[in-house]
Amino acid sequence: MTGPDGGRTLTQTHDETDGDTERPGQAAPAPVPVDEPPRPDRIRRPSDAIRFAASLAGLAGIMLLVSIGQQTTHGLQTDIAEGTAHAPRFLLTLATLASSFGVLAVPVTFAVERLFRKDGTRVAIGLLAAVIAFAVTLLLDDWVISAAPGGVLDSLIWGGTETAPVHTDIAPVIAFVSAVGMAGRARWQAATWTMIGLAALTGLTASYASVAALVATYFLGRAIGHGTLYAVGTPNPRPPGSTVCAALERIGLRAVRARWLPGEPDDVRRYGVQIAHAPGAVPTDTSGVALPRGDWQLEVAVLDRDQQTAGVLYRVWRLVRLREAAPRRPVRSLRRSLEQESLMAYAVDAAGARTPRLVGTSEVGTEAALMAYEYVPGTRLDALPDEAVTDALLTDVWGQLRRLQSARLAHRRLEGGAILVSEEGRAYLTDLRSGEIAAGDLALRLDLAQLLTTLALRVGPERAVRTAAAVLGEQALAGAVPLLQRVALSRDTRAALRTHRDLLTRIREQIVRMEPESEAPPIRLERFRPRTLLSIVALTLAAYIVIPQLSSVDPVRLVAGASWWWVGVALGAAAVTYLAAAFMLMGFVPERLPLGRTVLVQVAASFVKLVAPAAVSGVALNTRYLQRSGVRPGPAVASVGASQLMGMVMHILLLILFGFITGSTGNATRDLAPSRTIVIVLLALAVLTAVALTIPKVRRFVAGRMRAMFSGVVPRLVDVLQSPRKIVTGLGGTLLLTVGFVVCLDASIRAFGGSLPWTAVVVVFLTANAVGSAAPTPGGLGAVETALTVALTISGLTAETATSAVLLYRLLTLWLPVLPGWAAFAYLQRKEAI
Repeated sequence: MTGPDGGRTLTQTHDETDGDTERPGQAAPAPVPVDEPPRPDRIRRPSDAIRFAASLAGLAGIMLLVSIGQQTTHGLQTDIAEGTAHAPRFLLTLATLASSFGVLAVPVTFAVERLFRKDGTRVAIGLLAAVIAFAVTLLLDDWVISAAPGGVLDSLIWGGTETAPVHTDIAPVIAFVSAVGMAGRARWQAATWTMIGLAALTGLTASYASVAALVATYFLGRAIGHGTLYAVGTPNPRPPGSTVCAALERIGLRAVRARWLPGEPDDVRRYGVQIAHAPGAVPTDTSGVALPRGDWQLEVAVLDRDQQTAGVLYRVWRLVRLREAAPRRPVRSLRRSLEQESLMAYAVDAAGARTPRLVGTSEVGTEAALMAYEYVPGTRLDALPDEAVTDALLTDVWGQLRRLQSARLAHRRLEGGAILVSEEGRAYLTDLRSGEIAAGDLALRLDLAQLLTTLALRVGPERAVRTAAAVLGEQALAGAVPLLQRVALSRDTRAALRTHRDLLTRIREQIVRMEPESEAPPIRLERFRPRTLLSIVALTLAAYIVIPQLSSVDPVRLVAGASWWWVGVALGAAAVTYLAAAFMLMGFVPERLPLGRTVLVQVAASFVKLVAPAAVSGVALNTRYLQRSGVRPGPAVASVGASQLMGMVMHILLLILFGFITGSTGNATRDLAPSRTIVIVLLALAVLTAVALTIPKVRRFVAGRMRAMFSGVVPRLVDVLQSPRKIVTGLGGTLLLTVGFVVCLDASIRAFGGSLPWTAVVVVFLTANAVGSAAPTPGGLGAVETALTVALTISGLTAETATSAVLLYRLLTLWLPVLPGWAAFAYLQRKEAI
């Protein structure tokens, strides 16, 4: 059937929805011609992917828990066994019989019931998930886990070797239940999970199952069930347009025809609907209010239940990352979403702001809900031609925002797609689903910052600020200046700012020209930065690796067995590194620097690097010191950059040289850094670099960074090369710095009776130092310890000797200098040297 616009029209009726929505004796609504794209038979729901990921995280968590707290899991199992031993045998026998029969009978009965409801596809998906779960559990029980005993396995199979780490009888049932879906069927859910719980209890009382194994089985079954459901796809539960029109008739709006409106957000379907009325009569809604004449009288937004979790991970990330006075819920139920948008629509209309009038709301079966708005013909602001975006239109948009802010309403999505411009040139605010009533000052100012940026992207910062000031006042705009940050804006706006990098700065400049006192530092909106999160993850992983190694070290024997002569040598070598770092900096600065104060700055850096990555803290402190010493900011940054660049070049050359020497000696360290491996790695890096440079964005980024670096560093190096004394000082300091750390590490090894060829110690230090510089943790914490311990163990030291040497080395180079570093930092601050 062809619709009025030549598209394909579907005339499905209400009978084609899920069987649970049918009611005996209810007449099917008359078919309504709906022009919409064909509905897919199957969809992949974001909620299934999220549950799959959550189940995998739970499985990983229980594995981590039992590997760390084996004694705790064994103790818990013992307590359960002793407690159930006193339970009446009759009840335990009854539970065993019930679970043995019911754990399979209840799911089978449910499957038969679904088949009678003509829902065989869902049952087939559940059976597929059960088969996959059965195969996976067999594989884990017979092959994988049995090939790697110890640790986690011992905790999972508490009770004897006949116990399976994951349980084949329960996992397929859990996978079937997860995939077949029992949402809204409380009795079936209660019966099924009761049988699964009784089966688990039977396993615990009979001592052939552990708590850890049962929890692992639960998460494994859930992961397989939801993973299968997402991979295969679920039968499309979204009601078609004809069912939406039938729901409209239940609230007194009889649809004559409807058309799907393209170009809307993926998680909201919208239809233009023409409603019936007597010839010559004016159509009205259920309250008797006249509706506008035209082709379409209603715009119906359909909220599908399966789309309520779309983008939930991004919303959770924003909720956790941003500081907001009233954090929004990242996930809302269908009913909550319907109530939220309805409340905002009524509140915006009551505030006098212009928005399409909400005519009615209704549920559409059990899987969707609708909101019927007055249809306003027009164009979204982001699709409007440039010549149509006049100052009068901008003033009207700012007027709508002023009404919202006066009523303490926050829109939260003031992008170009949320502003509808009618055929008469008037602005309407739409997309109210994220709005807030009784909003706080921060939310209102964020709205202002978002709209400023949205309009500035369209018409430029000058016109956006000028029209806003005419409506809101200069003082109101001044309040938005601290919030003009990328992190405060929507995702689409941040993406658009990538091609307008200076736009926020230009907006601030325009406001400051009007209100000079508005120049204020940005408000910190982030709870943490992504680098902070990366640091936390890195420290957690490092602690997981390092702490088990520390547990094998006896501190008393460590102190008593150490050779204090070598400890003194290591301490002296560590002290020499600060003198070497001072020489390294002084050699690349043409200006004269006092040696004593420069050494103090390097000592102070040992305190600063505990709160920031080592590479960042050293650069910042040295740059600040040079500026206080009279060096201009540009040359100061260039001098520090030159010293860092030469240090990196020297580090790479030494690593290649000693890696080649070490790999050619044929000793026990050949597996650490053989020359052939180094050549292969270098060739692979060269190939990857060449491939990356073929990408225009990567090439422009690298070219920009190289241009910025060499524009200042190269002239600075030229100045240094004119003085042989400076060259010797700089390069000598670079070499002395490496020698000091190598001697400190070697003396730390010898202090505990260990011994390695000096070439191997050099390679170990250079490798670990590179890892520590790249790590985002303060002072390379965790990364350096792990790299050093692993490298020394590979080189031939015992695990205990390697761990002890690393602890002493890090004590002398990281922890012991903290107190002197703090004193040096405070002294330099008092003297205004930094």
